[in-house]
Amino acid sequence: MTIWVDADACPNMIRDVLFRAAQRTGTPMVLVANQPVRTPPGRLIRSIQVPGGFDEADDYIATEVAAGDLVITADIPLAARAIEAGATALNPRGELYTLDNISQRLTMRNFMEEMRGAGLVQGGPPPMNERDRQTFANALDRWLTAQQRSH
Repeated sequence: MTIWVDADACPNMIRDVLFRAAQRTGTPMVLVANQPVRTPPGRLIRSIQVPGGFDEADDYIATEVAAGDLVITADIPLAARAIEAGATALNPRGELYTLDNISQRLTMRNFMEEMRGAGLVQGGPPPMNERDRQTFANALDRWLTAQQRSH
């Protein structure tokens, strides 16, 4: 079991939660980005730099992820690809993507993209706050605990 992090868009406060959880539970973690990413010393947590370009990090994660892994991403198409591979996907705000909700999320994402393209909607989600960090940490802990119980 590995935690894969779409690190280009992962907030630092969420990375810190992930680093502590991976070290506490002994879970391997890979951060994938198109720029260098600093990680704590040790062999458990590593980073991979992919070439710059649209969806390079997403494509790398999607080809490497395996059933039982966890993918941390706000990218809904990547979450859908992870779920197809039998992995779990969790966004940095603590929302778990599932087979039951991913198609609805993709539809809403596409709709909002069209609205932004037409100039009818501007901006994105609000900035991350402490409540988001805690919601994420709780969701991550629930997933890690469930994984440890099943092994």
